This record gives sequence, structure tokens and C-alpha cells, in this order.
Amino acid sequence: MISRRTKWSGARSSNPSDRGARTRTKAGGEILRIGGNRTAGKVQSVSNVNISVKGQYALHAIFDLAMYGTGEPVRIADIAKRQKIPQKFLELILAGLKQGRFVESRRGAEGGYLLTRPPDAITVGEVLRFVEGNREPRPSSRAQQPDAFAEVWRTVDEAVSRVVDHTSFAEVVRSWREGLTRYVENWDI
Repeated sequence: MISRRTKWSGARSSNPSDRGARTRTKAGGEILRIGGNRTAGKVQSVSNVNISVKGQYALHAIFDLAMYGTGEPVRIADIAKRQKIPQKFLELILAGLKQGRFVESRRGAEGGYLLTRPPDAITVGEVLRFVEGNREPRPSSRAQQPDAFAEVWRTVDEAVSRVVDHTSFAEVVRSWREGLTRYVENWDI
């Protein structure tokens, strides 16, 4: 389960109802809560959206190019620093995204990476499917038995697919910028 948090810091949640939950700080100070039992008083997602670190980094790399790539190449070091991605890993990810024709590279002192298409023509679903591949559900020992929830999980998968397939990187950038302008710091002294 993944739910957004903005007040925690550190590797473990201090909330007793989140036993076993891990938190991870993302670029911009956003914290992801992964795992755990439940969040008191909050509605939470029941879908297990399993995205590898490579998939997350690929999404962040494309996001960074959509946000800061204004027709000029963006250096790997700049993307790595802003998105907090290890540079060597980012090089491998961008090489893969280049093979998928999401990005192109320019060599030289003014070189870097650019998107091959406008951000509104690249969807989150496209990038995820390319990086993660079409993952089939893992067979379980209970696969032979009828599952009362099979239809529910299929509907959840379809809903997630509809969202990521209709969300372009231009929309992600736009909503991110709107969120930054709405943020008001709360100083408790």
C-alpha cells in the first residue's frame, strides 16, 4: 500500500498503527509510506502498485526532462542531483529510455538528454510498461482454486491502467507546479 505523508521523517513510522511501514523521502521532501497495516482515520489504497526502483527512477527522469527540458539538453548530473538518483544508475536508465525512443542524447560540452516527443504526448503508462515490462500476475499456490476477489482485482488493475494511460507528463508537471504554488509553510515556534 502506498499513501502520501508529509510530516514523517526517518526510515520507520512512529505511528503504532503503521507497524512495519517504511518511509522513503523523495525529491521535493515528499514521503512515501510503503507497507504497514493502516492509517488511523484515513482512507487508504488497497491496490498493490508494485513499481521497481528502476521504474520509479525512469518516471522521475522523464518528469525532470519534461519540467526542465525547454528544448535544450539536460545534463545527467543535473537530473541526478534534482531527483536524487545515483548518477551511474541514471545513465543506465536513460540508455534504456533512449532505446525505447523516449529520450535522445546530445554529445559534447553542451550535451545531455532531451525528450523525443512533447511531454503531453508521453504517458506514465507508456514509460512504466516499457521499463517494467508487461508483468503478469504471479502464480500462487491458490491459483487452482476459484478466487472470490478475482473480479475485484481485475477491476482495480483496469482502473490503475486507465489512470496511468491517460496521465501525460505535461499533466504531472502542471499539477506539481500548482501544488508548489499552493504550499504554505507552517512555522511552529
